Amino acid sequence: MDSVVVRPSSGKDIPMILGLLYELGRPKPQKDSEVETFRKLVTKYVKDSDKTILVAELDSVRIIGMVSVVYLSRLNQSTLEMYIPELIVLEKYQNNGTGKKLINYCITLTKEKKCHRIRLESGNQRKESHKFYEHLGFEQSARSFTLNLD
Repeated sequence: MDSVVVRPSSGKDIPMILGLLYELGRPKPQKDSEVETFRKLVTKYVKDSDKTILVAELDSVRIIGMVSVVYLSRLNQSTLEMYIPELIVLEKYQNNGTGKKLINYCITLTKEKKCHRIRLESGNQRKESHKFYEHLGFEQSARSFTLNLD
C-alpha cells in the first residue's frame, strides 16, 4: 500500500497502540485504573532511548500497524541487537505490504545503530506469521522457553 507511511510513534498514538496490542492477544485492562497504567507503560517505553515504537499510518489518518523495538547489548558482541517484542498489523490490512514496510524501517534503524542482527519471537500457533518472517529472510534459530510467575 503506497498510502501507508511508517513513522516513530507519538503520545497521541497511545490509544491505537494499546488497541493493536489487544488485537495481538495482549491483556486488556479490566478496570479504568488499569487503562491509565497501560498508557503510562507505553509512554515510559517510548521515552526510553533503548526502545522505540513505530507505527504504520494509512492515509495520514489511521494507524493500522505497529512494531516495538528494543536495542540490547550482548555479552559476546560489540554491537547492539535489535529485538522486536511486537509486530502487529490489523487483520483487515494484512497481506498488503504493511508488515514488510515496518520490518524494512527496522532494517534501516539497524544500519543507523550498527546492529549485528534483528531477533524476534513468534508464538507457535502463528503459522502465517512464521511464513511471513521466512519470506523476509528471517530464519528460525532458537527455541523460546517461558516460566510464568503469576
